[in-house]
Amino acid sequence: MSQQERDFQRASARRSRSTNMPDPSVREIAALTARIEKLEHELAIQQDIHQIRRVQYTYGYFIDKSQYNEVVDLFADDGEVWFLGGIYKGKAGVRRLYIERFQQQFTQGHNGPRYGWLLDHPQLQMVIDVAPDRLTAKLRGRSTMQAGLHHTAEGQQRAWWEGGIYENEYVREHGLWKIKALRYYPFWHGSFAEGWQKTPIDFIPMARTLYPQDPLGPDALIQPQPRLWPATDTVPFHYAHPVTGKPIVLDNSRAREGFKDG
Repeated sequence: MSQQERDFQRASARRSRSTNMPDPSVREIAALTARIEKLEHELAIQQDIHQIRRVQYTYGYFIDKSQYNEVVDLFADDGEVWFLGGIYKGKAGVRRLYIERFQQQFTQGHNGPRYGWLLDHPQLQMVIDVAPDRLTAKLRGRSTMQAGLHHTAEGQQRAWWEGGIYENEYVREHGLWKIKALRYYPFWHGSFAEGWQKTPIDFIPMARTLYPQDPLGPDALIQPQPRLWPATDTVPFHYAHPVTGKPIVLDNSRAREGFKDG
């Protein structure tokens, strides 16, 4: 092969490489675009977490002051509430619990606080996970409640403590985060005077009768039925162990061993 032929082959190879390989500036722009898109998604997730926390904190503030109409507005149309062994489904079920039951029982139909009524619901220890598509999310948290009625107020004067865990779900509808499922597991109660060491067994009964047989009852029962303190069951975690990445395995085998009825 002549020198001229070799030069021609080398020139052809260079032209082929230049044709097949993108310009360095094109590669850099593509990499920067991918990086920006990733950062935008991560920022959007953090903004979602902020908005979900805001919704849950606001739930606590509304419950504090018995603003039950506003509480109902925090839920999606197909939302639900898990409370004391029962599941209240849809906006009708949510209204039945918060307005027809709580509002009538605690504030005699008034949407707001009444004299001498304490029902503080601090919202604490929230762990929030948003789905990659940013349409749904889950939250684990807790509340430690202080509640009661002042001795000068009309009604049953009392003061008690309560603590429980949330394992909630949320849905983003038309750009707004709403509560899809509020699952509250109240674990312990105790009077202010005697504390939780003397709380009677099954201090507050779980739901037994469904709606409409019970006009204020739930639409379904939680299975298996939860039990209150001194039961110490752990509610399953919606997320994996943050260090090992493994599912969090629960052992509730001793959580109810002291009950005489098993």
